[in-house]
Amino acid sequence: MSQYGKAEYWEERYTRDPEPFDWYQRFTGVKDLVQACFTPESRLLNVGAGNSRLSEEMFDEGYQNITNIDISHVVTKAMQEKYKDKGPNFKYLHMDARAMDFEEGAFDGAIDKGTLDAILCGESSSSNAQKVIQEVHRVLGPKGVFFIISYGLPEHRLQYLEKPEYDWNVVVKQVHKPTISTSIAITNEDKDAPNVHYIYICTKGQPKGAKQ
Repeated sequence: MSQYGKAEYWEERYTRDPEPFDWYQRFTGVKDLVQACFTPESRLLNVGAGNSRLSEEMFDEGYQNITNIDISHVVTKAMQEKYKDKGPNFKYLHMDARAMDFEEGAFDGAIDKGTLDAILCGESSSSNAQKVIQEVHRVLGPKGVFFIISYGLPEHRLQYLEKPEYDWNVVVKQVHKPTISTSIAITNEDKDAPNVHYIYICTKGQPKGAKQ
């Protein structure tokens, strides 16, 4: 499914099918883990937000300072219109996660639901994935948390996250997959994986090896 790594695919997809779509999990499936990592006051970044309802559901739970970015002009414009009454701190911006227009330390947390997985399907996948992780690390504050929801097994994801240049500790959690079609993995890379999604919680300023 190499098209998932291409911006043109997402432009065409969101033009063809503008209805909300959630990869992997709705907020309820990860709510407890999110609440353990972030407070309602946290300045949050949703990386590759698409037209997922995740940020909307988090907003309704009190997380009202969320910046959502996506590489698709089509979906960004649609979401800006849809959520124009949510207030100035709930925003959608067209942006490439590999080169973000934010200052260093601008956020307390970043959430990725399927974006790294999609990038790893495309051309120059390892290089592009590393650029995104580097940028997220840069825009997170000293105790910031990168919260990743993925189908990828730890042996396929930790090689990107546990590099010496990242001053964060990585903890891996598991949540059960919903019994709906959106839980299907983007590719068959992990077709023999257990019936779970993996949550990678990368916490800056925490000793490596610490357990959450």
